[in-house]
Amino acid sequence: MATFSDLVVTRWGARFMGRSFPCSVGRCGIGVKTREGDGITPVGTFKILRTYIRTDRIRGQATPIRLQMIWSDDPADPQYNTPKPKPIGRYSFERMRRPDPMYDIVADVDFNRSPITPGVGSAIFLHVWRKPRHPTEGCIGFDRKHLATILADWNSKSRVILRP
Repeated sequence: MATFSDLVVTRWGARFMGRSFPCSVGRCGIGVKTREGDGITPVGTFKILRTYIRTDRIRGQATPIRLQMIWSDDPADPQYNTPKPKPIGRYSFERMRRPDPMYDIVADVDFNRSPITPGVGSAIFLHVWRKPRHPTEGCIGFDRKHLATILADWNSKSRVILRP
């Protein structure tokens, strides 16, 4: 059961601390995630493990996104679904420092983390949306100000609840 401090996300929007926020989800909706790149936002209840920011664009208390920082999305990589300070080897990855504002603020959701199962899906984030309600690859996108508001009010009991 959701509590007041949970971020409850559906395909229609999100609710947190008594407020409603528009958001975007994966291009294939919210459901059971089965593989990397399926465009599904995973149904379930999750925690935020860490928040990252572009310190050259935003001030705040979070882990800085460094110039070469990447996120491994290659199931063959022994460090699959984890951040790395720079690309290592021939594995595919996603750059965390992007030219657009999408990853100016990023909250890492604990999907497929304990244990990590290669190929099930990686890098489920709360991040800044491309444009209002534009589908993501599986993450949850928000207006930048709304995401900052949500994360400023986040507490140790808060959870991300994703409902179909």
